[in-house]
Amino acid sequence: MASSSSSVPPVVAVQAEAFPDGTTDYVPLRDSNKKLDPKKPHITELPITWGNWYKHVNWLNTFFIIGVPMLGLIGAYWVPLQMKTLVFSVLYYFYTGLGITAGYHRLWSHRSYKAKLPLRIFLAAAGAGAVEGSARWWSAGHRSHHRYTDTDKDPYSVRKGLLYSHLGWMVMKQNPKRIGRTDITDLNEDPVVVWQHKNYLKSVLFMGVIFPTLVCGLGWGDWLGGYVYAGILRIFFIQQATFCVNSLAHWLGDQPFDDRNSPRDHVITALVTLGEGYHNFHHEFPSDYRNAIQWWQYDPTKLFIKAMSLVGLAYDLNTFRSNEIEKGRLQQMQKKLDAKRATLDWGVPLEQLPVISWDDFVAEAKNGKALVAIAGVIHDVGDFIKEHPGGKALITSAIGKDATAIFNGGVYLHSNAAHNLLSTMRVGVIRGGCEVEIWKRAQLENKDATVVNDTSGQRIVRAGHQLTKVAQPAASADAA
Repeated sequence: MASSSSSVPPVVAVQAEAFPDGTTDYVPLRDSNKKLDPKKPHITELPITWGNWYKHVNWLNTFFIIGVPMLGLIGAYWVPLQMKTLVFSVLYYFYTGLGITAGYHRLWSHRSYKAKLPLRIFLAAAGAGAVEGSARWWSAGHRSHHRYTDTDKDPYSVRKGLLYSHLGWMVMKQNPKRIGRTDITDLNEDPVVVWQHKNYLKSVLFMGVIFPTLVCGLGWGDWLGGYVYAGILRIFFIQQATFCVNSLAHWLGDQPFDDRNSPRDHVITALVTLGEGYHNFHHEFPSDYRNAIQWWQYDPTKLFIKAMSLVGLAYDLNTFRSNEIEKGRLQQMQKKLDAKRATLDWGVPLEQLPVISWDDFVAEAKNGKALVAIAGVIHDVGDFIKEHPGGKALITSAIGKDATAIFNGGVYLHSNAAHNLLSTMRVGVIRGGCEVEIWKRAQLENKDATVVNDTSGQRIVRAGHQLTKVAQPAASADAA
């Protein structure tokens, strides 16, 4: 099950060491009492070669994450799967998965809600059964992931490759000095977290293997089935599901709230991680106890936390204000629209058009150019005359004239599509008091300019707090 992008190998391999200020670093257990030699480069700083590749591998993690599941798969060949064992394995899978999603992730990593002592014990035990590290160690790593997403300090950055973010960061050694430090003062003050961390090896052995074996053995005599299926293989599936949030949730899906970093939303990831697949939302609003905000989105962890609050075991459930969530969604939609808009031809921007006097406009039209003036903008309609739906004669009659009234209802009230097409024919702007000139001046003064009409029908440009009557071009009477 997943953390919203954090999964961790068994803590038998690595642990978090706290600094005096409450921040953490990562030190292999076998070296926890040793100081790193500053003169000797860490193995990760050396290139992988045929002669030293085995030194780059974290063999302990590799054994527990890959070797043990392989032994379980081999054992499954000789151990039959009983229906009762299958049902229990699935139920225990969900229970231990909630230990990660509702416990390690949303409670301890992000403090998205508060839990009373019985629920904290329940979730800490479940998390131990998932065999993904202690809550203290797991949460420290996950906070680093959120603080340094997609950077070199991100423990499982997808920028280093999909396979690396899924498994590589655990089976290959990491330089502890390169992992981002995080504050875990609050975790050090939680007695349940501290106890589980200090007694993690005992907890993981009992909840991960011994307990499911006892249930199946004492319950219906399936000792080997409980060990193989409810124990080893269940752990394998939970770990792989969690790892998918490190990898799949940063690679597959949409980014409805922000696309600056890699997290994405996808229902497939949600299905395999008890609802942790709406990862783009989670990275934008990590303190929200929900991962899915729509009623139809799959997020059983959200429902579990809500149920616990109804019976009084969970409280202070954090939800981000819907106004802020919708603003983020709208901004991302606008960003996509702007990107799409930039690929289309909207004509030469008004501020880049040359300013032409009325007399020069008329003279060029008489010299053979098919120019018409509409709303103070000169358009070259020469290539469109034969395609004009109203006929060649009608558009030809407007050449060299102000055709604003004709275009905007005097003869025909043109559609939005016609306005868009007309914008691609711009070649200049008329000098002399037209609304475009005033609009351009307003833009230079960082004002908003809009065209309005007074009660007499006089066209007026509103620029900032000032109203300016629009002087019609001298030859506008001819167009009328």
